Amino acid sequence: MQKNNHEIKYAGFWIRFIASFLDTIFLALPVGIFIYFLSGGEWFDFAQYQQNIQMAMAANPHAMDHQPQTSFTWELIFEISVLVVTVIFWDKWRGATPGKKFVHIKVVDAKTFNDIDNKQAITRSLGYIPSTLIFCIGFLMVGFKKNKRALHDLLANTAVIYEEEN
Repeated sequence: MQKNNHEIKYAGFWIRFIASFLDTIFLALPVGIFIYFLSGGEWFDFAQYQQNIQMAMAANPHAMDHQPQTSFTWELIFEISVLVVTVIFWDKWRGATPGKKFVHIKVVDAKTFNDIDNKQAITRSLGYIPSTLIFCIGFLMVGFKKNKRALHDLLANTAVIYEEEN
């Protein structure tokens, strides 16, 4: 595949995994911390998490008997916030989030290789839900397809490619 006399190189599973991990650290974690404090600690019961960890470290077989309570409202606010921040980065950095920018990959339209629009960005983000279902097979597809597209890429008509060197 070529674009403007440059060979298109699709980003594979592991480089995308690294970008996703970096986005979790630099994008989702700060948003999560902000939302947790904004909720006044109502988002989830952190004390129950701590108790479960202590019990698990003590090899207590009842460590997972009581799961922390979470607030659906605050979880929804978190998920929408991450979606909005992601779309803002894709718009500002032409298809890249901080993790993708760091590893020099970006999301583009699968046919034209041009920047994605907001509809594609939102569809792709929401496409993570079905990609996660059934043992994350939607993500694992990247390792088996020639064009390295995941289920959420197919749904949004996007592809993840390496940035062209200038």
